[in-house]
Parts: sequence; structure tokens; C-alpha cells
Amino acid sequence: MPRFETAAVIGTGMMGPGIAMTLARGGVRATILSRSDETARAGLAKARAQLQLLTDAGLVAAERSTRAAELLHASSDFNATVKDVDLVIESAPEDMAFKRELFAKLEGAAKPDAVLASNTSGLSITAIASRCARPERVLTTHFWNPPHLMPLVEIVLGEQSDPALAEAMRELLAECGKKPVIVKKDTPGQLGNRLQMALVREAVHIIEAGIADADAVDEVVRSGFGLRMPVYGLLEHMDIVGLEMATAIAEYVSADLYSERRAPQLMRDKLAAGDLGAKTGRGFHDWTVKDAERVKARRDSFVLDFLQRWP
Repeated sequence: MPRFETAAVIGTGMMGPGIAMTLARGGVRATILSRSDETARAGLAKARAQLQLLTDAGLVAAERSTRAAELLHASSDFNATVKDVDLVIESAPEDMAFKRELFAKLEGAAKPDAVLASNTSGLSITAIASRCARPERVLTTHFWNPPHLMPLVEIVLGEQSDPALAEAMRELLAECGKKPVIVKKDTPGQLGNRLQMALVREAVHIIEAGIADADAVDEVVRSGFGLRMPVYGLLEHMDIVGLEMATAIAEYVSADLYSERRAPQLMRDKLAAGDLGAKTGRGFHDWTVKDAERVKARRDSFVLDFLQRWP
């Protein structure tokens, strides 16, 4: 079983700093790698701020926090950073051609026994590794956003990924304070996003069909089943209420659910109209009257509060 003592994390956007901080929290010397010294330093500052947030909340012990801060580094030197580390995790944009090229370059620069991982949220890791001579050492580690708070990491095996390496990653990420799961088959959307997209499709269909508006849909998720899900799994719920009841409801409702093999028309209409969400001021909600930063702050505060109480 490999040991991970050093890592490089590529990317300083939403994900990279949080991933690097997580690894440092688990005792790994983690270097944030960016294209310039300035952005690398900014990523390092963000990672250390996230670590301090967790420390202040009592989620990381002071001694471990001090050690983790010492283990965090930043660099803009690709070859020097990658050549000696045990693990590389990239959090680059979701562009298949770019990722294929990047992983081929990583394999050429990294030592032969290094593990190369992608933070892709849905692209095929088999396809990403297609230009690699050692695809067995390539897998997905999909951290959920925001990565410094969300416990889940999906470890996805490609068609040629070594299961022993996936198990080693699972052990490492558990030591880092995460809740890692192994996804045994490389499938579009992995595991979490497949579940999430099923809900998204039906939510949009409900609005499109005039059953309820966006505010009602979001309120049902927040105040209904979504509130219990952190401690009460979907399949646990079905077992507890009884599969005879769950099956009967599924039989009755399934015929009326959205079942087209494409995104609902309402989503495509909004895209065509330029209503892209918070960044354009309008999506399913009117973001000229709603504050996206406040919504994200509310999310992060809730997750942080929950983690402080989670056994």
C-alpha cells in the first residue's frame, strides 16, 4: 500500500486551496501549483485562511492546525513541484482535451509510482487517462464544493485504475477528515451528480409543468427531505418505512416523472435567453433582489454548524 507524504495540487480557484489544506490536515506536505507566483501565493493564503476557520470552529486541533500550516506551500514551477511528489491532484477547468493533455504532461514529469488524480465532477477518468502509459495509476478524487467544508470525496476507478490505489486514497482521505466513497465504475456523473441530476431534472420539470414555482421547489428541498438527509440516508428511509410502501409509491409516481433523455426545455430556453443565474442577474431566481454571496454564506454557516455537531 503506497504512502502519501507529498502532494501537488494544481489550481487556485474554488477547489485547489481547499484540497491542499485537506491534505495538509492529514499530514501531507501539499504544494499549491499555479501559473504565476502571485496566484500561487493567493491560493496559499486562501488555504491557510480556510484552515484557520476550521481551527476556530474546533474542527481541527490546534497542534494539528499548526503542523498543517507548516505543510502548506505554493509554487509556479511545474516540473520542480511535480517531479518528486507521491500524489498530484488537478482541479483545472472541465475540458476533456485540456485534461488529457495535462495528464500526459503530468505522467512525463512525475515519478513512475506517483498517483495522478483528477477533481473532475463528471468527466470520464478513463478518457482523461487515455494518453497515459500507466493508466492504472490514474483515478478521480472528486471533492465536493466547498472542499474545505464538504465531507464527501468520490474516488472513481477508471477502467484500468488499480483498486489498491483507490483503497489507499480512501484511507488517506479518511485520515484527512473526509468521508470518502469508492465508485467502482467510471460512469457519467459519477455517483453524487447522478443522484443530484435526477433531482434537478424533476425540479425543473415541476416548474415547467406549472406544478409549483422555483421558490416553492427550493423551500420543499430545504425544509423537507433535504433537512434530514445529512443523518438519514435515502435508502435507510425506504428500509425504515418499508419497501412495500416505497415500491408502491415508486410504481404510482414513476410514470409521471420527467423521463426525456435531455435537459428540460425550460433550462435550454433560459440558456438561449442569456439567463445564466446569479452571474447574469436572473436564472430560476431574480438575483437582482437576491444576494448570491449571502446565500453561499448561509450555506457555509449551516454546514460548519452541522460539522461541529456531527459524530
